[in-house]
Amino acid sequence: MNATAMLPTVRGKLTPNAPLAPLVWFKSGGPADWLFEPKDADDLADFLRDLDPAIPVMALGLGSNLIVRDGGFPGVVVRLGKAFAKVEAIDATTLRCGGGASGILVSSTARDAGVAGLEFLRSIPGTVGGFVRMNGGAYGSEVKDILVEAEVVLRSGERRTLPLADLGYTYRHSELPEGAVVIGATFRGRPGASEAIQAEMDRIAASREASQPLRSKTGGSTFKNPDGHKAWQLVDEAGCRGLAVGGAQVSEKHTNFLINTGDATSADIESLGEEVRRRVKAKSGIELQWEIQRVGIEK
Repeated sequence: MNATAMLPTVRGKLTPNAPLAPLVWFKSGGPADWLFEPKDADDLADFLRDLDPAIPVMALGLGSNLIVRDGGFPGVVVRLGKAFAKVEAIDATTLRCGGGASGILVSSTARDAGVAGLEFLRSIPGTVGGFVRMNGGAYGSEVKDILVEAEVVLRSGERRTLPLADLGYTYRHSELPEGAVVIGATFRGRPGASEAIQAEMDRIAASREASQPLRSKTGGSTFKNPDGHKAWQLVDEAGCRGLAVGGAQVSEKHTNFLINTGDATSADIESLGEEVRRRVKAKSGIELQWEIQRVGIEK
């Protein structure tokens, strides 16, 4: 698709040939044919309804769990802005959250409303849309434990509310339809004291700080934990701590994190991940599965 293709009229912002590297944690990768920042849900629904069905669509949150390949994304990347970042308590245990709201905003709002059980979202560097799509989780909890329903705009432009059962959740996976954009979610926790909720959030934050390379250009957990195993341990036992390909390196601090040490290409990062998978398979017989999403075209 070229950047002069006819696209539907929008009320939000539509940018051709938009760099994606600044928008993702790894700070690497090529541009999107188009970056669409919708004004509101109707703007998004109208755009997707009128967009040529052959053009791929991908939602982008904080870009933490993503490798955008060096050839960029051949289609439209949708990024939800402030209009989709609201969080409100709707009763004593339930929050309604926009798809663009961060985990920190959701967990802080829950704390202020005395809703416990959402503290783990404090530790996931992403937005509600990404959590819902990936069944995001950490510290013993995952989104399927708290989700009541999700509001999505399908690739066809149809708006639909999907209850938990329709999302087909498994570990770090949902059956959300291809090209669908999560514009909101309802989460339910349990009553709790704000001080205790804050203490749990502090504990989680301190644990992350101690164990993860948070100040590096990274992508979060690289591989899913296989049944009965910890991915980091398998990577470490295969001798991959500190292993490098080009500007990409396996973190010395947490071996399930890959980092961009400065000028890594996305190809460096993905090649390193594949080399780690190969070495782990050779050492333990276990085939690690990517948790990080890899999108776009290779250069």
